[in-house]
Amino acid sequence: MLPFDFIEQMRPQLGGELDAFMQALQTERETSVRLNTKADFKQLKLLHEAGLEEVPWCAEGYYLKNRPQFTLDPLLHAGCYYVQEASSMFVQQVLEQYVSRDSIVLDMCAAPGGKSTLISEHLGEEGLLISNEVVRQRVFVLSENIQKWGNGNTVVTHNQARDFGDQLDNLFDCILVDAPCSGEGMFRKDEGAVDEWSLKNVEMCAARQKEILKYVWPSLKPGGIMIYSTCTYNELEDEQNALFIRDELGADILPVEYDEKWGIVESKAGYHFYPHKTRGEGFYLCALRKHEAPYQPFKVRLDKKKQPQTIEFLTEMRSWLKHPERWTIRQNDRFSDAYPRKYKDLIEFLSARFICISTGFGIGEIRGKYIAPQHSLSMQKDFKKEMFPQVNLSLDMARAYLRAEALIIPDQQMGTLLMTYDWVPLGFVKNVGNRSNNLYPNEWRIRHL
Repeated sequence: MLPFDFIEQMRPQLGGELDAFMQALQTERETSVRLNTKADFKQLKLLHEAGLEEVPWCAEGYYLKNRPQFTLDPLLHAGCYYVQEASSMFVQQVLEQYVSRDSIVLDMCAAPGGKSTLISEHLGEEGLLISNEVVRQRVFVLSENIQKWGNGNTVVTHNQARDFGDQLDNLFDCILVDAPCSGEGMFRKDEGAVDEWSLKNVEMCAARQKEILKYVWPSLKPGGIMIYSTCTYNELEDEQNALFIRDELGADILPVEYDEKWGIVESKAGYHFYPHKTRGEGFYLCALRKHEAPYQPFKVRLDKKKQPQTIEFLTEMRSWLKHPERWTIRQNDRFSDAYPRKYKDLIEFLSARFICISTGFGIGEIRGKYIAPQHSLSMQKDFKKEMFPQVNLSLDMARAYLRAEALIIPDQQMGTLLMTYDWVPLGFVKNVGNRSNNLYPNEWRIRHL
C-alpha cells in the first residue's frame, strides 16, 4: 500500500496519468545490465539464456527478459557486466554530449558504483574519476566494484562534500551528484523504501541535497558540468534543487538530446523517468553548466621535501602490464599500487589529504624474498595475463574458487597460478603441491549459492 501523502503529492504532477503510474508501480520491475569490454559478447551465456533486449539510451545496456541468479555466474564476479537499473544509464547521454574523455570527474555519492563504472568507461585512459562515498560500509562495496570493472583510472575516496569544496578549488570538469533521496523511484524495487517514506523525510532529503551541492560547488570549474540526479519523483528534491543550482549557485540548465520514443518526460528543469512511460525505475536528471568566470586553475601542492621511495621488484611488476608506460607504481609498506602516470601529482596530493580507499589498483605484495600479484591486478584490462600460468576452471571449480575454498589442481607447476573461467581472469592461487592456497579476497567471497 502506497502512502496517501505520496499519492496526493503525485496527483498535480501527473494529472490524468496518475492511475497509469499507480498501476505501473504494481508490476514487476525490469532487470537490466551494462556490459564491460572484458569478455566477448558470446561468452555471456547466462545473460543470453535470460534473453537480451537493448536499452535505447545506453550503448552497452541490456534488459533481461528473465532475472537469472547472478551470483552463480563467475563472469559477474570477474567484472564482465554490472547489474544496473536502466534509467540511471541515461547519465551516458550527458557524458557523450557534454563531457570530454580527458576530463577530471567527481562522482560525489557513488556507492555501489553503477554510475562510477559508467563514467570510468567513458573516460578510458584519457581522464580521471574520483569516486567518493561518505558511508563507510558502502565505500568498500564501491571500491570492490571499481576494482572488478578494471579500468584503473579511478581513485576511491571516503570524504565529506565540504572536503572537496574546501581543498580542490576549480579542479573538476564535471561533478555527478546522485543525491541521497527519499527513494520514491525505488518503491517497486524495495518495499523498505515505502515504509520509510514521509513528507518530513522528503523535506529532510531536499535540505541535505542542497548542502551537498553547496559544499561541493567550489570544486567545479567555471564552465564545468554538474549532473544532478535522484531516484525520486517529487519536485522538492528534483526541480527545486536544480533551480537552486541555477539561481543560487550560478549555472545554466542544459538540454539533453533524447528520442521521444524512449518515453522520457522533460520538465521545466530536467528529465523524469516514470515507470508507466519508460522501461525502468523512477529517476530524475538535470544537467547544468556552471557560469563562466575568471578563475585560478587548481594547482597541485606537493611536499617537495619528501624523498622518492625505492620500489622493490619494480621491473617484475611492470612486466605484468600491457602498457607499463601508462602507470606510476607506488609502494606503501609491503603493498604497491599502480595509477595513471598522467595524473601522478594529483593522485599523490589526494592521497596525502583525503581518505583514499584505493588509488588505481593494487598490483603487488612483497612476501619475504618475492613479490606476489594482488588480486585487483587480475581484474585490470591492462593486465598481461600470459605472464602467469593459467588454469581454465570448470563452472563448479570456478564457483568453489569464488567461495574462497582451497583447490586441488593436479599437474601444475608450483607457485602463483592464474585462475580463469572461459579464459576470463578470476584471480590467483598459490600452488604448493598437494593443494593450491586460494588468494581470492575473503571479503569478496560468495557466501551463499
